[in-house]
Amino acid sequence: MSVPPRRILLTSVFKPFAVDDEFGSRAINPVELYHNQVTREQGPFSLRMFHRTWSLMFLRENISTPCTLLDFPTRERFIRELRTCEYDMVGISSIVVNVGKVREMCRLVRLHSPHSTIVVGGHVTSIPGIERLIDADHIVRGEGVRWLRAFLGEDPEAPIRHPLIPSSFGFRVMGVPVNENRRSRSATIVPSVGCPMGCNFCTTSAFFGGKGKFVNFYDRGDELFRVMCDAERRLATRSFFMMDENFLLHKRRALELLACMQEHGKPWSMYVFSSANAVRQYDIRQLVELGVEWVWLGLESSRTSYVKLAGADTLALTRELQGHGICVHGSTIVGMEHHTPDNIWDDLDRAIAHDTVFHQFMLYTPMPGTPLHRQVAAEGRLLEGIDPADIHGQYQFNFRHPAISREQSKVLLDAAFRADYERNGPSLYRLMRTMFDRYRRYGADADPRVRARVERAARQLRGSYMAALWAMERCLQSTNRAVSDRIRELREEMGREFGARSRLSGAALGRLLAWAAEREAAAFPAGRPLEPRTFVERTNWA
Repeated sequence: MSVPPRRILLTSVFKPFAVDDEFGSRAINPVELYHNQVTREQGPFSLRMFHRTWSLMFLRENISTPCTLLDFPTRERFIRELRTCEYDMVGISSIVVNVGKVREMCRLVRLHSPHSTIVVGGHVTSIPGIERLIDADHIVRGEGVRWLRAFLGEDPEAPIRHPLIPSSFGFRVMGVPVNENRRSRSATIVPSVGCPMGCNFCTTSAFFGGKGKFVNFYDRGDELFRVMCDAERRLATRSFFMMDENFLLHKRRALELLACMQEHGKPWSMYVFSSANAVRQYDIRQLVELGVEWVWLGLESSRTSYVKLAGADTLALTRELQGHGICVHGSTIVGMEHHTPDNIWDDLDRAIAHDTVFHQFMLYTPMPGTPLHRQVAAEGRLLEGIDPADIHGQYQFNFRHPAISREQSKVLLDAAFRADYERNGPSLYRLMRTMFDRYRRYGADADPRVRARVERAARQLRGSYMAALWAMERCLQSTNRAVSDRIRELREEMGREFGARSRLSGAALGRLLAWAAEREAAAFPAGRPLEPRTFVERTNWA
């Protein structure tokens, strides 16, 4: 294209998602991180929320060309946009499971806007032979800002501008929609993409270069600090979800950020991803002062050789972190090469014994583009005829496992989720337990930043969280008395700490929450089908 495009359309694939349709959607695969692969066996206590398509927001923020961003459109809304505006370029971003929707959207562009150049990016581009599966003019793999700037005739080396990203929307729990306010709203910050650890099954690491490689947007702590200050001002938030595959691995940057927070008195909260060996670079006090309140840890089998777990006692590490009020989100792979029906529960029982606040279980899955996919393909073990819509780690194997059948893989995966829930209780209860531990340990801390951060959480514990405990205790009395009794013990302990007013208001609101949760569970045993709302945003638009 000799003349830079005058207008471009950036879009995610169309909804609905949580249905079975001809374009590859699956009812068992909703576009929800938590309900899909973390809390999905927790009935009405499952956390329900959606997240924006962050990659499209980054692309939109870093160009000056007039742009429309469509996030979660319907098929009809996408067609209407093509017919209403003249677009020189249409960019579509997708993951592997939605390749059928990408194919249909390319067809619709050719039909309704035949002069438009079609660009496809995202993890869907990792599918072998994707060029033959979809009718696109350009397939863009990896980080796309530089490519898009160059394509549009803009400076690919210009500094990265971070978009304003509220972390989630559409939050719902126990049958009740929850309105976010200044105390609960978080911002998503993306310091880098990719992970240098390079686990063989990791799609994110493979997509951005593989082992030893990543794309760093912000190398220094002061750069990150300025981005966070901007989000704090514009969203009125003090909580940040650091969407970086191994945020704590970059210790220099993290400690530079801490120094800026201390200098300017910022009582921020942070939710981070990290490997066990990276967490061990810090002492607990550094993590507390940095504001780390949640950390996602890989808890793979102790029989694996992944670098991220080298020399780590993850049970002791989890107990230490949660004892200091830092919520651990564990992640465990089900069906690794050494697993058999006889030994797999040794690893699953050990994973569940961590008693993390949240726990994700995922099938060992050779995803396109990963070293594992190349290895299994070379060994002739990839199963033929598997629809890409069913290759996502939450359904069944897409390869021949040495000892576990495809059908058994789903049974074991579901059983792991259920066992974690039945033994450890709802993640919502575990979250409150860990928050209360944080309050008791650091509520009178010498650092005013730490005290202010802990007090924000204490306000939640005194109020709506007391009601949620009351409701969970009541709902589980007949089905899981042991967990119900543990919830009662926490509720009574918090009641003694926070006083009669908290106890009385908690009981009053708790009755309503229990009624709502029981009604939700009866009406939707597998969870209410939910879809994200559509976003239409225009920038640099005349």
